[in-house]
Amino acid sequence: RVEAMTQVGIPVIGHLGMTPQSVHQYGGYKVRGKGKDQAQTLVADAKALEAAGAVAIVLEAIPAALAKTITDQLAIPTIGIGAGPHCDGQVLVLYDLLGMFDEFVPKFVKPYAHLKADALQALRRYKEEVEQGKFPSDSESYH
Repeated sequence: RVEAMTQVGIPVIGHLGMTPQSVHQYGGYKVRGKGKDQAQTLVADAKALEAAGAVAIVLEAIPAALAKTITDQLAIPTIGIGAGPHCDGQVLVLYDLLGMFDEFVPKFVKPYAHLKADALQALRRYKEEVEQGKFPSDSESYH
């Protein structure tokens, strides 16, 4: 599929490791590639994606040493999310970065803010002002 898409000019970014769309197949949010067989499969898959024309590969929730091995063996860039510092680039889900999560926080997430409480407070204030007829006021209305 990757090869077919890239041959007609559709850029493809691969995604290896823990893929959220397959989380239930893996039995939850778990690190992938810890065992030798899984690690070898991920390296082979990364090389296959590159050979098929992928322009980059996201490596998610895999050991840092494995991410380095994969990155060192590819000509295309790797983007890490929970894959350590050796990828060519890094990504975090904005929701996680801003501290909007509720209960589950993956080990690799570093919140740079804790906006959930502020967001909930703002929503409560908005609801109250609408219910009390304070919003919208004349100053928020066009004339």
